[in-house]
Amino acid sequence: MSAPDPTNHPPKPTPTPDEATEPTPAESAEPTPAESAEPAPAEAVDPTTVEATEHEQLDARLLIPAAAGWLATAVLVGQPPVVGGIVAACALALAATLGMTLRRTSRTPSTGTPATDPATDPATDPATGPATARVTAPWAYPAVGQATDPATGSVRRWATRWLARTAAGWAIVGSLVVVGGLAIAAGLHTAALRAGPVQELATRSATVTVRLKIDGDPSLRQSTTSRRPPYVVVRATIEEIRSGAGSVHAIRQRIRTPVLVVGTAKWEHVRYGQHVDASGRLEQVEGGAEVAAMLSTRSPPRTVDQPPWWLRAAEQVRAGLREAVASEPEDVRGLVPALVMGDVSGVSADLNADFQTTGLTHLSAVSGTNLTLLLAFLLPLARLVGVRARGLTVVGLLTVVVFVVLARPQPSVLRAAAMGLIALAALTSGGGRRRAVRSLSVAVIVLLLLETSLARSAGFALSVLATAGIILLGPGWRDALARWMPGWLADAISCPLAAQLACTPVVAWLSGEVSLIAVAANLLAGPMVGPATILGFVAAGVALISSELAQVVGWAAGWPARWIILVAREGADLPGAANAWPATVVGIVVLMVLCLALVLGLHRILARPIAMILAVILLAVVVLRPVGSLGWPPDDWLFVVCDVGQGDGLVLRAGDRTAVVVDTGPDPAAMDRCLKDLDIEYIPVVVLSHFHADHVGGLAGVLNDRRVDEIEVTPYFSPRAEYDRVVDLASRHGVVVRTVAFHEQRVVGKVSWTTLWPAKVPALPAPGTSSATSTDEGSPENNASIAMMVELDGLRILLTGDLEPESQRAVVATGVDLRADVLKVPHHGSAQQDPGFIAAANARLALISAGRDNDYGHPAPRTLDLLSHNATRTATTNVSGPLTVTNTNNHLALTTHPQLQEAARR
Repeated sequence: MSAPDPTNHPPKPTPTPDEATEPTPAESAEPTPAESAEPAPAEAVDPTTVEATEHEQLDARLLIPAAAGWLATAVLVGQPPVVGGIVAACALALAATLGMTLRRTSRTPSTGTPATDPATDPATDPATGPATARVTAPWAYPAVGQATDPATGSVRRWATRWLARTAAGWAIVGSLVVVGGLAIAAGLHTAALRAGPVQELATRSATVTVRLKIDGDPSLRQSTTSRRPPYVVVRATIEEIRSGAGSVHAIRQRIRTPVLVVGTAKWEHVRYGQHVDASGRLEQVEGGAEVAAMLSTRSPPRTVDQPPWWLRAAEQVRAGLREAVASEPEDVRGLVPALVMGDVSGVSADLNADFQTTGLTHLSAVSGTNLTLLLAFLLPLARLVGVRARGLTVVGLLTVVVFVVLARPQPSVLRAAAMGLIALAALTSGGGRRRAVRSLSVAVIVLLLLETSLARSAGFALSVLATAGIILLGPGWRDALARWMPGWLADAISCPLAAQLACTPVVAWLSGEVSLIAVAANLLAGPMVGPATILGFVAAGVALISSELAQVVGWAAGWPARWIILVAREGADLPGAANAWPATVVGIVVLMVLCLALVLGLHRILARPIAMILAVILLAVVVLRPVGSLGWPPDDWLFVVCDVGQGDGLVLRAGDRTAVVVDTGPDPAAMDRCLKDLDIEYIPVVVLSHFHADHVGGLAGVLNDRRVDEIEVTPYFSPRAEYDRVVDLASRHGVVVRTVAFHEQRVVGKVSWTTLWPAKVPALPAPGTSSATSTDEGSPENNASIAMMVELDGLRILLTGDLEPESQRAVVATGVDLRADVLKVPHHGSAQQDPGFIAAANARLALISAGRDNDYGHPAPRTLDLLSHNATRTATTNVSGPLTVTNTNNHLALTTHPQLQEAARR
């Protein structure tokens, strides 16, 4: 038998069907890259996998350009137009250059025939030698028939690198184009504001006569001091201006320049879309503002014409809704119009504060939620009556138009309409999530092109972030929750959770707080928002036909509104509802990192019921039994100057969870928060030094869910409006109001005090008049402030209200012993101080309560110098946040809040 010839191979037999199913060793080996690139048979593809893959793929090509354009616009708004032009020219030139380079690179074939790498080339057989393959040169696209180069790697690795560079390159091109376009828009916006004489006249504080078109609803505001009575703020456009009548510089010109009008209470009755004549003084505004100047006027508006018919019809609808809920409780009367069309004129300050604490503020303002709910109600209703296809589009567009007209066609309303439509499309249409990212990016770019000042708007940022959170995070979290809970409940949880987490850094930056109950509050209040909003819209429409029937529908809308109010009130009262967070760059960056970590890992928690339950329990423990800020307040605190802004809010410890409060600041929320931090539940006496709003405006926060026995007030009942408000609040809470007596002595727990002033009270102003002065210095209200010497745990604390030098000298003249360990400096450290009074106090520690960036110049450098010359240590709330005094072992010490101090210094 001869040996077999290795070169003479017998013919390979044809396999049987059974044998064909068994792969040979060579066939069972791992497929080569070329083979693996072959498309798999249709039956080998898992349809669920394909669906999941498509579900996760988002059209994010415009995200980077939109973000880059937004950032560039925020920087360029307010800059001279030439800056915008230069940036636009550079950006567009770079975009054109880079675009042509990328296009040429993608089309240019390479020359030469590099060698191949046998280890990596899919067309190379070790037994037969190299075959042809695609070139791997990174600088050019290969020609067919060329081979790869072992020095540059495989075709697959090269292709990945090339595609990555190309994708990044086109993203850069798109970003440069968007930046260039928005730079042009920013330059045009600034040029439009500077066109005409308004800004030049504002630099001279010129007095002008103008014809205005009212562009918003007037807002009545209370001054925090007696510097001025209540005033009105409203947006308007100057269409004609006259100045310098009778002089050589007289002008009369037709223009279109937006301004902010600040006028007397008589401006409260101007109407949106109306033309009025007015006279006033133009003042400058900060760069980047939405208006060119501020018009300050003390004259009443002179009506020229009425708003267009469609605005009058809209106002009739708004008035009908207000009338439909007129018989409801105060909070309901304010909330229903706010839910329906963003009419917040009736929302009380304390309810608004509770909404802020619980993360429900978006309900009381024009937001995408309003429009989304309305469309979600009307479109299915239209389907039920047979409307299909284009008819539904028409219904949707008409609904948007009606909503915008009713809520006023202002930038914030247009923004809300755009965001509401995007969110609705993402949640209700097939494949909407993939398109929604693109739509959101386009909406951001278009809105910034139309109104570049939105780039610095907090409301715009919150709208975009909330919509992005719902689009990007909501569906994945909903799917994770839907694995173990009903789908409707998963939707109810995932949407507010995604929106809140996306907005948390911006909210913390604006408020200095992080709300821990916002998601729970939105979850509880959410089911009632729809019924309240829809019934409110129905009531507004029915009011055009029958006011009696509208009241019935309004009564029905009031019940879901009551539930929302209950959630806000009770949620805000929880001990850990809102926690202070440093509103500094470092603090916000840390918070962003924490939020990003939650975004990356939260879906794992949501998908596991045990982990979810444990997380909810932990959050509940933190909210109900908050740990508090490390080191603040100290356990042995005696006296706290709360950080209430431009005003006074003082707390004297009288026992366990018991305190005497002296003045309440201008803001109920700030005072309430301070008392919560101090764990105060019982207040035997509230002392109101005088009736200026910066000392009594926060009284509602003190009365909020606390037992208060008595309010002690100055005998000078002016300003009358604030006095009446205090008496009304006290009456509603069943609290006695009594007038202080000169040299009166009182003891409450550990606190005892003697009233040092007022000894005499000037005559009250005549009804309908005000004692307000142009500077507040020497005003009778200030000079009638209650001054008191407090003794507490061995300390003497001199509290002085807003005493001016006239009364300070009078107090010294009484011969009373004014020596004190701690002095609350009169009138927020104003320049009007009597050196003899400061010297008589001879305090070791002086405390000043003043607002950050206040326009009064408090504390005045002259006063700080005066205190330093008396060797008195001085601390201020506008620099250090809340101030806490202790006297452990007769050692006087001052403690500040570690986080709020950083926020105060920002």
